[in-house]
Amino acid sequence: ATRTKSADVERADSGIGQMPARKWRNRASETLSSLQAWEAHRPCTDCGERDLPVETDVQNCNQRRADLCEKCRKRRTERKESVLEFVNTEASYGEDLRIIKEEFYLPMQAAGLLSQEQLLGIFSNIQELIDLNESFLEILQEEIDQAFDQGDDDLMTVCIGEIFLEFVNMLPAFQTYCLQQSSSVNMLNALEKEKELLRIFLNVSQNDNTALRRMNLRSFLMAPLQRVTKYPLLLSRIIKATTEYHPDHGSLREAKSRIESHLEHINMKTKQEGNTWTLRSFRQDSKKKREVINIEMRETALKTVGWLREETRFVMEGSLQLAQPPDGQWVKKGSKTLKFQNMQVLLLVNMKRVSESSLESAEPGPVKDAVLVLIRDKNNGKFHLLREPLRLSNCIVSTDPDCDDTFELIEIRREAFVFRDSDRARTHHWFRQIRRYSKELGSWKKRRNALPNIMISTPHTRP
Repeated sequence: ATRTKSADVERADSGIGQMPARKWRNRASETLSSLQAWEAHRPCTDCGERDLPVETDVQNCNQRRADLCEKCRKRRTERKESVLEFVNTEASYGEDLRIIKEEFYLPMQAAGLLSQEQLLGIFSNIQELIDLNESFLEILQEEIDQAFDQGDDDLMTVCIGEIFLEFVNMLPAFQTYCLQQSSSVNMLNALEKEKELLRIFLNVSQNDNTALRRMNLRSFLMAPLQRVTKYPLLLSRIIKATTEYHPDHGSLREAKSRIESHLEHINMKTKQEGNTWTLRSFRQDSKKKREVINIEMRETALKTVGWLREETRFVMEGSLQLAQPPDGQWVKKGSKTLKFQNMQVLLLVNMKRVSESSLESAEPGPVKDAVLVLIRDKNNGKFHLLREPLRLSNCIVSTDPDCDDTFELIEIRREAFVFRDSDRARTHHWFRQIRRYSKELGSWKKRRNALPNIMISTPHTRP
């Protein structure tokens, strides 16, 4: 009894009785709950928003990446993909430069096919571009490796804009090469006609050298021009996925502005020197689409069909709506019964050039082949083909007065497709262009007779 009384006295003297202790425990519990609630809804480290999902599992909560909201997670993923695309495409460009030197320049020099002056006229300052690419790529790869070594899996510490501005001396080198491109191609064409050994070497290299991917020297000589015009697009993608608070945001914008200004300067110098070929076509596409998506789609289409770039003409390209009717009665039912999906469509024509003195012939030559390439809208930053290209030599293109906002393309013995544009006049333009090149290939009557008789005799036959 004495011990109990003594303990009661000590507890009373300490100032914490039964009621205050219970209140203190309740308040501590409330405070802990508040801290847990704040922890679950703490602001995103990128944008400051508090829309983070509530994590009930402690392990999942600990694994949540850098306290990011869902929007910023996707943005970081897009930025990482854009940064890696920039580095990987720079590496691919460097590989093309290496092929130009090791598979063409050095063998031609060693065999004495051309003089040193002729080699300089064709290959221009290719060695300078190779040196700049190697240095630029080395710094880029070091930044990527260092970021991964430090645990920066999102590559947020990689500053492409700052690195690009450090190598801004690449731009004058590109200008030297671009301004000489027209004369280089003219010289190569003239020498190839004049020197039989050179012509044999180029043909054998294209057909037998697997490193060339069946591409000729002219295609590889276009690599620097294609690379310099793609920089604004690649930088735009990184800028779009980089918050304005990122330390590289300002440098990215400045780098994009510098390269665009330099492209305009190259265009101006080209015009002053009287050259007909400029970089302006690439810039116009960039301004119209807000990004140079046409360049990427063209590259995808060329790789798919396997044609030589200088023999390929892009007649039309753009967005169309596509549907595949389940039966042949869709005209009677109306196009509203069809389910359309948006699709990027490119009309490519393979033809021989009339003039060998220019990169693009002013007058179209005889048509060897024509295809429609169907590309899905971008998914995860990449273009994907819907199917293999539609060869117009195996297709019939037709329209019907009852559905003048669409046209139909029938691949003989296979599938039927219905196309339309949001603008009816542009739909008709697509139809006329596709039908024109389809008629130039093969026998039109033979293809029509290849259809089932019901398609020929039906009163709804399309002209």
